[in-house]
Amino acid sequence: MRVTELGISLAEYMRRLVERGLADLPRSADRSVVFDLGTSEGADIASQKDRMIGEATSGGKLRGLSLD
Repeated sequence: MRVTELGISLAEYMRRLVERGLADLPRSADRSVVFDLGTSEGADIASQKDRMIGEATSGGKLRGLSLD
């Protein structure tokens, strides 16, 4: 087996194969495409923060600590 010949683990062999395969791909993608993907219309989380905090602390406990 090739990994035995190289003296490496199968995981390392796979990592090297993936790295080699990705190195051949062109890096021409515009990174800015991940920004401005949607709109924020009607997504005002602040208007619901009290309810969300209440649900998160359900029963007056926050991370297992009493708020008393």
